[in-house]
Amino acid sequence: MLTSIIGFIILILVIIAIWRSIRIIPQQRLAIVERLGKYHSTLQAGVNFVIPFIDRVVRVLDLRTQQVVVPPQMVITRDNVQISIDTVFFYTVVDAKRATYNIQDFVQGIQNVTAANIRQVVGHMELDETLAGRDKISIALRTALDEVTESWGVRIDRVEVVDIKPPREIQDAMEKQMKAEREKRANILQAEGERQAAILRAEGEKQSAILRAEGERESNIRRAEGVRQAEQLEADGRAQAIRLVAEAEKRRIEFLREAGLDNKVLTYQSFEALQGMAKGEATTLFIPNETVSVFSSLGALKGLFHSQDASENKPSL
Repeated sequence: MLTSIIGFIILILVIIAIWRSIRIIPQQRLAIVERLGKYHSTLQAGVNFVIPFIDRVVRVLDLRTQQVVVPPQMVITRDNVQISIDTVFFYTVVDAKRATYNIQDFVQGIQNVTAANIRQVVGHMELDETLAGRDKISIALRTALDEVTESWGVRIDRVEVVDIKPPREIQDAMEKQMKAEREKRANILQAEGERQAAILRAEGEKQSAILRAEGERESNIRRAEGVRQAEQLEADGRAQAIRLVAEAEKRRIEFLREAGLDNKVLTYQSFEALQGMAKGEATTLFIPNETVSVFSSLGALKGLFHSQDASENKPSL
């Protein structure tokens, strides 16, 4: 009976020893092992074996990027304005041994270093520069933290200024200033718009006047061209009519010539025409000198005709 109890106790101790000798470390984590109170090794992710009751896991560190919010810090700027700054930093453990043994609590240390450097950085800046210089503050804080945390086995990945809160009266003054600035910009934009509208309107009127003048000029040119073409056509028509009359007269003369009419017949016809003119109401006729010879020829022709008529009418013996 006693042997059974002792054997059962030994079995339980063996099971406990085996259980305590196995250490399962999750992914992206490390474990610090001390042997008899002194650093022995760092356990990686997966299944690890240690000596029970001799080796002890004193700390498990997460290798993922961690986020820590720094409590709001009251800071006085160079122009004596008290403001509240909220910051947050992101860090990653790169050396588990140094993060465990070089500092007791590196998160608390980073927060303290951040608070101290915020006062130093912002103390050299004015309020407007602080409100517009969040990137500058973040870079300065990260540089200061990198110098300290390197020996702690921690890497600062990023430092962000979440919020900057000036006093209420400063906020009211800033709101009034922004409102006045917005009204100023609105007035400037309105004036600029009116100026542009006036310029465009004047430009449109100028273009309209130019187009109107161009239209009138083109209309006058076309009208003058039409008149010129009409006169040219009219002149061409007259010239054509004169040519036709001349051609007709030329053909008439040729026809008369072909018909065998000599100058004596033409002179006689002219005499008959003069007789017709003499039968008019006028009592005076102005006859050119050249006509006298014509009349003499006509008298001779008339005597010739009368003598021929008398010889024809004389009775024969």
